[in-house]
Amino acid sequence: MRKCSYAEAIGQGLAQAMELSDRVCVLGQLVDYKPGVFGTTTGLVEKFGPDRVQDFAVAESAMTAAAIGAAIAGMRPVLIHHRLDFMLYSMDAIVNWLSLWRFKSNNASALPVVIRAIVGKGWGQGPQHSKSLHAWFAHLPGLRVAVPATAFDAKGLLLESIFGEDPAIIIEHRSLFGLSDNVPSRPYRVRYGKAVVRRKGKHVTLVAIGIMVPLALRAAVQLAAQSIDVEVIDLRTVSPLDIDSVCESVAKTGRLVVADPAWCTGSVAAEVIAAVCEREGRNLKANPGRVCLPDSHTPMSSALEEAYYPNEDSIVNRIVTQFQ
Repeated sequence: MRKCSYAEAIGQGLAQAMELSDRVCVLGQLVDYKPGVFGTTTGLVEKFGPDRVQDFAVAESAMTAAAIGAAIAGMRPVLIHHRLDFMLYSMDAIVNWLSLWRFKSNNASALPVVIRAIVGKGWGQGPQHSKSLHAWFAHLPGLRVAVPATAFDAKGLLLESIFGEDPAIIIEHRSLFGLSDNVPSRPYRVRYGKAVVRRKGKHVTLVAIGIMVPLALRAAVQLAAQSIDVEVIDLRTVSPLDIDSVCESVAKTGRLVVADPAWCTGSVAAEVIAAVCEREGRNLKANPGRVCLPDSHTPMSSALEEAYYPNEDSIVNRIVTQFQ
C-alpha cells in the first residue's frame, strides 16, 4: 500500500492492465501527450508504444466506433473522453451497438470496451463541460456504470472493467483527481454492485455518489457535534445498484438521505429512494430526502456556480429537517 492521488491510481491501473495483457490499448484525444490526460496517461506511450496508446482527432463518434471495432477484433480498449458532455456525440454507438451487442448475439460475442468519461467542475466550466449523466447510462441495460469516489476504487473499478466481459462507463469527477488514498501497488479488482460503508452510524443513512462522498463524510462530522450519528454509504457503482446494503442500513436507522451530483428529476437518488420505500417504507421514521443539483444548467460565473453546487452544509441542513 502506498499513498497516491486519484489520477495517479488511474494511471497505475492502466499501466498494470497493459502489462498484464497486450490486448489492452488506450484510445482518445491527447492520450499520448506528454502530461497525459489530467496526468492519468502520463508515460504510457513511452512504455507501450503508439500502437497501443493512440491519439484521436476531435471526433467522439468515430473514436467510440473504433473502440467497438477493436473489441470485436479481440482487443480490450480503454477509451477516454475528456468531457462526458462531448461523449454524447457517440450516443448511437453506445446505445444501439455497445450496450446491445451481447444481447443480440445471444452471449456468443462480447464487447469489453471501457469508457472513461470525465466531468468538469469549477474554473468556469459552465453548462457544456460539467454534466454528470450517470443516471442516463444506468437506465440502459447492458452497460455497467461506476462513479468512483476514492483513488482505491478508481484503480480497482478500472481493472475490474478492463478484464470484465461487459462494456463499462466510469464517470470521473475532475475535482477528485488530486485527492489521495492508500492504494495497493499490485493489481486488484473492485466488484460492481458492492457498496461500501464509509462511516458507521445509527440515526440516519446517508447514501452518496462520487464527488458527494467527501462532502457526506464532512457533513457527518458536523452532525456528530449535534448528536446525530450518520451512516455514510458510498454506492461506488450505479449499475448495478447495491440496494441490499442500503436497505440493511435503513432498517437500522429508519431514515434516508441520498446525495447525488446530478439533476434531481429522474436521478439515481430518486431510484434509490423508490427502491428503499418499496422494501422498507413501513419502517421509515421520516420522509426520505435528496441533495442534488437544481434542475438548471451549470452557470459559468464563479459566484453563481458556488450557489449552484450543494456542499456539506446543504447535506447537514437536509438531514437536520428529518429530526424536526
